Amino acid sequence: MTVLPDDGLSLAAEFPDATHEQWQRLVEGVLRKSGKDVSGPAAEEALSTALEDGLSTRPLYTARDAAPDAGYPGFAPFVRGGTVAGTAPSGWDVRQRHATADPARTNETVLADLENGVTSLWLGVGPGALPVSGLARALEGVYLDLAPVALDAGGEFEPAARALFRLYEERGVPKDAARGTLGADPIGHEARTGERLDPAAAVELARLCGQEYPGLRALAVDALPYHEAGGSAAQELGASLATAVAYLRELTDAGLDVEAACAQLEFRYAATADQFLTIAKLRAARRLWARVAEVCGAPDAGAQRQHAVTSPVMMSRRDPWVNMLRTTVACLGAGVGGADSVTVLPFDHSLGLPDAFARRIARNTSTILLEESHLARVIDPAGGSWYVERLTDELAHAGWEFFQEIERAGGQAAALRSGLIGERLAATWAKRSEKLAKRREPITGVSEFPNLTERPVEREAPPVQAPGGLPRVRRDEAYEILRSRSDAHLASTGARPRVFLAALGPAAAHTARASFASNLFQAGGIEAVHDPATVDATTAAEAFKTSGATVACLCSSDALYEEQADEVAKALKSAGAGRVFLAGRPAERPDVDAYVFAGCDAVSVLSSTLDHMGVA
Repeated sequence: MTVLPDDGLSLAAEFPDATHEQWQRLVEGVLRKSGKDVSGPAAEEALSTALEDGLSTRPLYTARDAAPDAGYPGFAPFVRGGTVAGTAPSGWDVRQRHATADPARTNETVLADLENGVTSLWLGVGPGALPVSGLARALEGVYLDLAPVALDAGGEFEPAARALFRLYEERGVPKDAARGTLGADPIGHEARTGERLDPAAAVELARLCGQEYPGLRALAVDALPYHEAGGSAAQELGASLATAVAYLRELTDAGLDVEAACAQLEFRYAATADQFLTIAKLRAARRLWARVAEVCGAPDAGAQRQHAVTSPVMMSRRDPWVNMLRTTVACLGAGVGGADSVTVLPFDHSLGLPDAFARRIARNTSTILLEESHLARVIDPAGGSWYVERLTDELAHAGWEFFQEIERAGGQAAALRSGLIGERLAATWAKRSEKLAKRREPITGVSEFPNLTERPVEREAPPVQAPGGLPRVRRDEAYEILRSRSDAHLASTGARPRVFLAALGPAAAHTARASFASNLFQAGGIEAVHDPATVDATTAAEAFKTSGATVACLCSSDALYEEQADEVAKALKSAGAGRVFLAGRPAERPDVDAYVFAGCDAVSVLSSTLDHMGVA
């Protein structure tokens, strides 16, 4: 054995092993200082974070947190990747979305994307998007044997697919060189619009692709409608699995064997700014589909082809530049999770059609992660993490449970039509909306750190979405309503609604709560007028009269509230304050109308305040 010289650098092996119980005792001590007297497992549970689907993330994971063997990349259950090498040889497929109705303009952006790092095209086709007749013009100059095309044509998937076939033939593209997906998704279309489609056309396209176009997949299993309706990660998994099983039944009933039927499906999932949940979701999705293939007698056909799209639900309309950070984290999660294709939506996606700068940033997000961060050079980089492996397993079980509920209801189409899926998604979104309203799930630039002086980002209106089907939700929607009311008030009166912050005592006493109150009120479009010179009831009343505000908020320490709050609140009321808030926990104070504190229902407080101010 080689003995290393003593160079002054100690090794970890020289330290005694720490036990889980020792760590728990340290946690107990910290919690006791914060007023929580818990011990043992309860101390650890106090630091856990609740997720949707009844799951939670614990503060510490060890080898005791066992999960089923994830296997090897390219082998069932495909948790670690659908192929042996994963995306290591060339990185994931960088797929950019195009939904402009003008074929010439689409062609311009398509060529620009392909020249600057995009490796496949995702084309919105049909009403409001690119017309089927414009497909040839939009793809003019594109080498169709090199650039895979994914169609998203909704109810017009068959004519769009036939138009693409004609293009291949006219341009001399060998049938075995065509790559991409035709995007037939009758159930997904029904979820989006409520319109029922006959799956026979999709089955015929699958048969044609299986016989003549080995590089094309006919059907897309799109989970985005369920994600965009407020569904959880497990509900997204369960709904996609039920949809895929419905398609398997249609395809095998039409004569395709299970292997051929599985080869015709491409799955689409949302990638969110919760990178670990995204990683676990994609890994769990592959495991679940491998189980379905195994049960159907084709275990080797269980490698799931995945297309990840950065979440539209997480995109904000206010301070949209922050969306660049959200999509970067989401793209990282999709790449680490093993997605075959990744679409980064432009940061201005929620505002309308993206401009050239937004498209450039979107495609360069993948480029930086691939070329500069070398993210794809390691196969399944999250594999072996006790946390990720355990979360993958728990999410797989939760997704399977929802899948079984859908199957008991008669399958995906029946569950959609009966309202079961809509009810489950709505219930999940209602719980999440409560967290958003209370800022337990903060939205940077919207519910946290809003900027009322920002210049609005304006974009060309996006295609009109078809009515019907499941709703589409956004995380920022409750706050967007409040901000829009403030904007209208500004446009009609020349000023935003204001709140006067009566900061009592020295800076050390009031700064924290004044900052908190200012942040909260601005989230509703209410401008905070802060007067740090307030020293008593008289100066507070005088400052309020000159502030232009109609409501006030006391900001200070609990000790100073005991001494001055009642007197100052009464003076503010006498000076014309229609409502007086206090930044702190509720207490019995006769002249204080309401309290704002961490965990309060900010949306309710802000909405009622705007109502009181007469802001329509």
